[in-house]
Amino acid sequence: MNIKSKSVEELETLCGEIREEILRVVSKNGGHLSSTLGATELIVAMHKVFDSKKDPFIFDVSHQSYAHKLLTDRWDEFGTLREFNGICGYTKPSESDDDYFVAGHSSTSISLGVGAAKAIALKGEQDSRIPVVMIGDGSMTAGMVYEALNELGDRKYPMVIILNDNEMSIAKPIGAISRMLSSAMASPFYQRFKKTTESFVDNFGEGAHYIAKRMEEGLKLITPGIMFEEMGINYIGPVDGHNLTQLIDIFQKAKDLGQPVIIHAQTIKGKGYDIAEGKEEKWHGVGPFDLSNGASVKKSSAKSATQIYTEALMHLAQNSEKIVGATAAMPSGTGLSKLMETYPDRFWDVAIAEQHAVTSMSALAKEGFKPFCTIYSTFLQRGYDQIIHDTCLMDLPVVFALDRAGIVGEDGETHQGVFDISFLRAIPNMTLFAPRDEKSFHQAMAFAAEYDHPCSLRYPRGSFTPTDLPESNSFEYAKSELLRSNESDILFIGYGNGVGRAYETAKLMGKEVNILDLRFVKPLDAEMLRELATKHKKWFVFSDSSKMGGVGSAILEFLADENIVDVNVTSFEYEDKFITHGNTKLVEESLGLLPQQLAKKVQKLV
Repeated sequence: MNIKSKSVEELETLCGEIREEILRVVSKNGGHLSSTLGATELIVAMHKVFDSKKDPFIFDVSHQSYAHKLLTDRWDEFGTLREFNGICGYTKPSESDDDYFVAGHSSTSISLGVGAAKAIALKGEQDSRIPVVMIGDGSMTAGMVYEALNELGDRKYPMVIILNDNEMSIAKPIGAISRMLSSAMASPFYQRFKKTTESFVDNFGEGAHYIAKRMEEGLKLITPGIMFEEMGINYIGPVDGHNLTQLIDIFQKAKDLGQPVIIHAQTIKGKGYDIAEGKEEKWHGVGPFDLSNGASVKKSSAKSATQIYTEALMHLAQNSEKIVGATAAMPSGTGLSKLMETYPDRFWDVAIAEQHAVTSMSALAKEGFKPFCTIYSTFLQRGYDQIIHDTCLMDLPVVFALDRAGIVGEDGETHQGVFDISFLRAIPNMTLFAPRDEKSFHQAMAFAAEYDHPCSLRYPRGSFTPTDLPESNSFEYAKSELLRSNESDILFIGYGNGVGRAYETAKLMGKEVNILDLRFVKPLDAEMLRELATKHKKWFVFSDSSKMGGVGSAILEFLADENIVDVNVTSFEYEDKFITHGNTKLVEESLGLLPQQLAKKVQKLV
């Protein structure tokens, strides 16, 4: 959609149409809502002033980029948002040339912008291209942002950074004086005056420099941008993120500066949908809902694994003051909100700072506390060095509780929790185990609370796959549980929620098979596996994890070490590729992992 020739009045009408389409589709499909509604005018102004065909448009996380998708020839496809084989909820270059980079995790945008600016400089394209970055105030809590700003302030590459402040967490509105100063500081006159003044005072020694510096700082102190200016980056703001006329004017001035500049724009989350306006976490990411009243459409009666985790951790916390915990900006998603409310001095949201979460919990463990570091599987990747260096090297008893392990559905490639077993299994001193249902989850948590070394347990998004298998027993270190034993040559080995899939597959087989709940993938139950290897020669592994380095790999390594050569192992874990977005069942069907598909595969193999 070419909006270059449209008037401000036409663009304001377009903003309303964009919001209506976002609301229509997200209320049907689910998705990110409040942030993307709030960013509408910012994105329209970006497209008015800049050119996404040549200027790198870089959205941090990119959950707020729906208006960008609608403006870049995806209006007709937008109804398929987050559906299997539909358009992605995040930016994705394979979907459109207007999407510069894949994004789904936070705080990467300014680093990408610096890299793009370097490339533009090396190619000699500074006169025709400029990186444009949009980042939310929440993403500014991560250290990577300041690593990038540190270099940017030193190198002075031309770049426009739009700081979308929708929580007023950086500064409160300052009013007419702030708007006047922001516009003035963006003007060519101010920038020329600043450079002329600097040149002039060079001739009058340190005293003149001091006086000029104090005068400039006096002006800046009535804006919240002094930190950025001290880093060597121009600051403009705060500005009204819903005033198109002002935004277009400031964006154009920032573009013409030829320097790095941060535009601090204040927006209202949920803008244009009264029910969601100003609300925080509830309307950030939503499932399908009734547009007329905001009520959720889909309600599951089954208890989610996250709810079970909250209950189990609350029970442990009530019985021991040594139980503490942290999450990285996901208190509701990880179930830690209730614990933070009940025990505000023992449970913390450390913001988007997984590295800090891991290392700070390690220090608490050193001091004799029992920390539960509660993070989505996909986000724990961001703290990998800290797990090795600050937790496992010291052999500290931190529990890593990994929510959203396995396929997470509509969020897709950037969020699928498939790698944690592979990357944690390689670390010395780390123990890995997983529950299969509600009772075993409580038992696993009780074990974790008493275990005096680093450990990790994983659990799925949503509920566990139900079974009528025998009730679980207490967890014992490195001990599995044989759930069904018979004379069949076939052994199904399930890990975590994979036990439920193994059970469902067994029901469809038309014959009895043995079922083992592995429980621990590191260390394995060597005694049980040796015994089963003498009785059953066809083993099938079920786990919601990557095949490479996963559960099947661990079992094959064990058999090789034991010189057991007559057991055939087939793993039904995920192949070595990123997994697309969409309804979980449709995604699993595309991977051939539904129980009916697996039953046919097993029958063919045996």
